[in-house]
Amino acid sequence: ASNSMKYILVTGGVISGIGKGVIASSLGTILKHCGLRVTSIKIDPYINIDAGTFSPYEHGEVFVLDDGGEVDLDLGNYERFLDVTLHRDNNITTGKVYQSVINKERRGDYLGKTVQVVPHITDAIQEWVEKVSQVPVDGDASQPELCIIELGGTIGDIEGMPFVEAFRQFQFRVKRENICVVHVSLVPQPSATGEHKTKPTQASVRELRGLGLSPDFIVCRSEKQIDESVKNKISNFCHVAPEQVICLHDAKSIYSVPLMLEEQRISHLLSDRLSLNIDAHRPRNFMKKWRDISSKDENLRTTVSIVLVGKYTQFQDSYASVIKSLQHAALGCNRKLILMCVEADDVEESSKETKPVKYHEAWQKVCKCDGILVPGGFGQRGMEGKIAVCKWARTTKTPLLGICLGLQAAVIEFARNVLGWKDANSQEMHPEGTRHVVIEMPEHNPGQLGGTMRLGKRQTIFKTHQSKVRQLYGNVDYVEERHRHRYEVNPKHVVDMEAAGMKFVGQDVDGERMEIMELDDHPFYAACQYHPEYLTRPLKPSPPYLGLILAASKKLDQYLARGCRMTPTETPESSDEDSPHMGNAMGRSDSIECGTCSPKSSVSSASTTSLTPSPKKHALNTQSSELPATN
Repeated sequence: ASNSMKYILVTGGVISGIGKGVIASSLGTILKHCGLRVTSIKIDPYINIDAGTFSPYEHGEVFVLDDGGEVDLDLGNYERFLDVTLHRDNNITTGKVYQSVINKERRGDYLGKTVQVVPHITDAIQEWVEKVSQVPVDGDASQPELCIIELGGTIGDIEGMPFVEAFRQFQFRVKRENICVVHVSLVPQPSATGEHKTKPTQASVRELRGLGLSPDFIVCRSEKQIDESVKNKISNFCHVAPEQVICLHDAKSIYSVPLMLEEQRISHLLSDRLSLNIDAHRPRNFMKKWRDISSKDENLRTTVSIVLVGKYTQFQDSYASVIKSLQHAALGCNRKLILMCVEADDVEESSKETKPVKYHEAWQKVCKCDGILVPGGFGQRGMEGKIAVCKWARTTKTPLLGICLGLQAAVIEFARNVLGWKDANSQEMHPEGTRHVVIEMPEHNPGQLGGTMRLGKRQTIFKTHQSKVRQLYGNVDYVEERHRHRYEVNPKHVVDMEAAGMKFVGQDVDGERMEIMELDDHPFYAACQYHPEYLTRPLKPSPPYLGLILAASKKLDQYLARGCRMTPTETPESSDEDSPHMGNAMGRSDSIECGTCSPKSSVSSASTTSLTPSPKKHALNTQSSELPATN
């Protein structure tokens, strides 16, 4: 490893899902504001090769990267917080490591030796981390200076043992002064006693130390603020200085976390521990953007209501990037987002008889909202509900944005009710149908699900200037967005649809795949086959999502007439960059009502739109991806 490379390993104790990803991203954000080049790695101990075949209810959405990697949603969080572009190798799984070692054994690379967990698996993990940590992620050729590594799961899990052992060895491989361990642990507060209990954290740290890793910092997660006596007790029993016990209670927004960490001088402590020498390079307005964004988030009062009609709304992480994109767009429009999630099958006509209460409650939300979002998904369940909502939005002039399967639902609805093709359907939903307006892509291999979709960043060419979506993108000639789908609009029916008013304003480079659809004579009825939510950034919202929020706020026409600029009274406050390496890496949380699911903060990734012109000054480079289960 390079002598200048520094590593921060983030582990978790007591329970999973306590915010390791948010804390890891926040540490990286703080250090990037200090002028360091930061990359990140997420380790998932499951045996799956990648996250591509997961149900949304397993780990939330599947985040898609530029190179087509289907990865854990935490990598989306890293991209949004750090404003970087990661690669599929930044997500390490047990399956990838074992596959690599077994392939080497089959080739004879081990010269007949017995292949074992130690040293072969642990060596492979260390080599992978060293190699990936040096890959540039900032868009230039500069090697990162610091790598944040999040070890998924909980210390003590049997599947995570090889990784813990690998990092025990790794601290000697890269020298102890170049790596520090941050252990995130839960400090519960039972209602029966009303006091915080430190025993779970003590046991977790004891187990970590027994495995050969001594935490340099302990981050104590709690529902309410921890008092000084509890902090001193953890310091005393866990063998760390009191200032190295960092207390993080529940916050209104995950984007408050970097500020909470820096209030406890985490950047100074990390600088001392890793000899980062960043104190002298601290910008004058250090973390000003984060403070501004948090303040603005708390003070927004004008609301905009959006209904998300999806198939996996009981688990909000299933739409992590979609929700973040809506939040970023609402923030850009100076609106407080009120998000209501509706199960797609609740608005189907059959539900009127089987579950009438849910049916009427769902339609009440649809009828009252300012705008509608129809995200992606796979399978037949809920499809007729999505189609019904598309019809409502089209006939009532309600702003609508369809993503992936949402585009296909809008096309089917239009074919049935405008063109009069009552048998119009998708080949995915009804393979035996007679009129498929949505068909399977020829290169898809139905015998193998993993990695066989149309994945990653691809180019979409605009075919006309008469397009609101094109204007939102800055009137460029093409955009690059992330894809994840197996089915597409049938090109045989495009001429008939366009003649009736449904315009396919964006197509792939060959002109064969329909990428962007807009409807004539409608305030905003648009859909795209790609997933723009994977490239969103807090201060650079995805253009399609921004269009939806603007239309829902009745500001879209005014915004476009001003050349895609807010009015002076609506322009968000701007500030100078905090550091030469720091991009827009802030976000917000909003009021979310999600059907039967309880509101929870989800770390998402989103879609960015960087107006970086090509040599001809006509190209827009954006990124977008798909939901964990999106077609």
